[in-house]
Order: sequence, then structure tokens, then C-alpha cells
Amino acid sequence: MIDKSGVFLTVMPDAIIDPSQPKQPQQDPHRPHRMPLAVYVLGLSVFALGTSEFMLSGLLPPIADDMGVSIPRAGLLISAFAIGMVVGAPLLAVATLRLPRRTTLITLISVFGVGQAVGALAPTYEVLFASRVVSALACAGFWAVGAAVAIAMVPFDARARAMAVMIGGLSIANVLGVPAGAFLGEHLGWRAAFWAVGAASAVALVGVATLIPRIPLPAERPRLARELRIYRDRQVWLSVAVTALAAGGVFCAFSYLAPLLTDVSGLGSGWVPGVLALFGVGALIGTAIGGRVADAHLFGVLLSGTAASTVFLVALSFLAHSAAAAIALAFLLGVSGFYTAPALNARMFNVAGAAPTLAGATTTAAFNLGNTGGPWLGGTVIDAGLGFASPAWAGAAMTAVAIVLAAVSLRLHGRSSRVVASGAPAVASRTPEQV
Repeated sequence: MIDKSGVFLTVMPDAIIDPSQPKQPQQDPHRPHRMPLAVYVLGLSVFALGTSEFMLSGLLPPIADDMGVSIPRAGLLISAFAIGMVVGAPLLAVATLRLPRRTTLITLISVFGVGQAVGALAPTYEVLFASRVVSALACAGFWAVGAAVAIAMVPFDARARAMAVMIGGLSIANVLGVPAGAFLGEHLGWRAAFWAVGAASAVALVGVATLIPRIPLPAERPRLARELRIYRDRQVWLSVAVTALAAGGVFCAFSYLAPLLTDVSGLGSGWVPGVLALFGVGALIGTAIGGRVADAHLFGVLLSGTAASTVFLVALSFLAHSAAAAIALAFLLGVSGFYTAPALNARMFNVAGAAPTLAGATTTAAFNLGNTGGPWLGGTVIDAGLGFASPAWAGAAMTAVAIVLAAVSLRLHGRSSRVVASGAPAVASRTPEQV
């Protein structure tokens, strides 16, 4: 909203505007805000969630053998998790809208842990499939609510850094958790990997229960009809599209990196885990850099990072026959793909600030739409006989469209900022971020 002098006043998420909340201490604008320990606890929780989400790519053969199903049917366990994330994020956000955030997080991480234990004990494929769906729903809900909690605990100019901590948990899951799951699956059986994630979930549960502060509900309880109004804003839908396309473009190529390395680049299969881990290292570096820069230059990070991904994808399609180039580009794709992730998350919270829980849910769903649609498109161009390098071209097309839509969003943002600066009426939920 705008005060009598015409200055724009930031409207913070529901937990912050509650008058019962303690006031934020004054922060030196030239010093970075100290991140609360609770945000790192959320990052630890995301490590467990991310490990479970991605580890099945290295466990499909033993699962298929043990359950007596084909590898493609075992692969449906991955699709089930992704679809559960897309559906579960908004569904759980709506279902828990009026519940205390801390209690909701404790419940969701507990359900997720139980889902891992059920998966480890599953006697049949059907039980394992059901456990993946339940785990995905809990994972999606935790992401949505956890993101809203992280945003609520930091000032406006530290949102991207807070999201970078959470996304960093996902990056570390790719670097350490997924390879560790594959190692356990190879030496102790695939069920051991599920037990390990369950143990990590238990550690996360203790952290959430003891270190996440109680965030009071706002004086005026959230109303679903009012929160759903964010979907009338075209900037929200632009953010969804940019997020899905930017993430989907990178994962379109990443999902088929293993056959590209072995069949096109000529590397032995033993190289694949190392290159995938290198992608994860790049993702961790990109997340750290993007989280530092995005709060001050949000659109700059969006446009430069997505443009870099486009260049790297095109280069990969041309240079895939060179093993050295393919390895280097896998690392660079990890950097550029995750460099934009904090900005993509923060942008959604900025344009949907009046509904922080639904903003987190929408971002989670958008990322998983990309993580589902990108690999589907990559598989489609491979099935068309275009070769294992073709997903890089398809991914570049997706990120190119994301650049165009981000530019449109920037143009609309510039117009709304000029309206606010002129003192014209503005919608309270729209908070202009720095460009």
C-alpha cells in the first residue's frame, strides 16, 4: 500500500504482519542479514526430501528385479513422485492454510518419514507405488509451507538468500544424497537407501520440532477465496511459465545425460556417477551465487542465468562428441540452472505476497511441471530418431521461450513500478523488487 507521502510500503507475509510478532531488529543496509538457524534446518529437511525424490534413478534395476516388474514400469515410481509433487503442493497448501505452520511442518516431515519406512518394507510393487505417492504429497506440502516459513523469518531483501539455503539442500542431495543412495543400493540393497532417507527424515524432524519457532497465526485468519485471487494476476502466471520452462529446459538435457555421455561422448559407464555429481557441485555453486545476487538484481539473475543455460545447451548439442566438452558443460549447466532458482522462488513470493503459502505451493508445482515436462520432451525427440544429443536442442528451445517471457514480465514490472512511483493507487500484495 501507499502512505500519505506516496511512499510504497511493503506488505509482508501473514506471519510478519501479525501485531503480536516481535519487531525485526534494525539492520545495517550495507551488511547482509544474518540468516536464522531455522532456515538452515529447513535446508536440512530439503536434503532428505530431495534425496528421496531423485535417488530412484540409480535404483530402478534392483527394484525391478526384486518386485518382478519391467524397468519402464519401475520408472513409473519416478513419475508418480513428480505428479504427486505437482498435485500435492497446492492441495496441501489449501488444506493446511489455517493450521499453525510449525505443527504443519512437523506433521508433513513425519508422514514423509513413515512413507520411506513403508517403502523400505513394501512387499509388493503396488505398496511401494502407494508409498511414493504419499511421500510425494508430504514432500510437496513441506516445500510449500517451508518456503513460506523461510520467507516469513527474513526481511524482504533477504528472500532470495533464504530460498538459496533451502534449494542448497536440494543441491547437496544431488551431490551427496543421490550417489550415497546408489552406493547403498548396490552394496546393501535398494531398501537400505529408503531406510537411510527415513533416518535423515528423523533427524530433520528433531530439528524442525526444536528449532523452528512458533509463528502465530495472523489476527485475521487466512481466507481461501482471498488467497486464490493471486491467480488473477498475469505476473503470477508469467512466473509459473518462466519457472517451468527454465527448469524444464535444463532437466530436458540432464535426464538423458547418461546415454549422451556413453553413446555420444564415448565415455565408459563408470564416468556417469562422477559427471552427475559434478552437475550437483555446479548446482550448489550456482545456488550460492544466485542467492547472494538475486535480492539486489532479481531480473538480472533471471535473464542472465537463463540465457547462459540456453548457450550451454546449444553448445552441448554441438560438442557432445567431445568427452571433455560434455563434462565441462554438464558442470556449467548445473551452475546456470540453479543460479536462477533462488530468483525464480523469490519472484513468485514478490508477485503473490498476499498469499505466501499458495505462492510457495505454486512455485513447487511450477518447478515439478518443468521437471516432468522437460524429460518428457527429451524422450519424445529421442524416440523421433534425433539422437541422444537432441534433448539439448529441445531444452534450449524451452529456455529461449523462458527468456522471452521473463522479458515480458520485466516490462510489465517496469510499468507497475512507474505507476507506484507516480503515487497512483496500487494493489497491496504487489511489492516491487529491485531489478
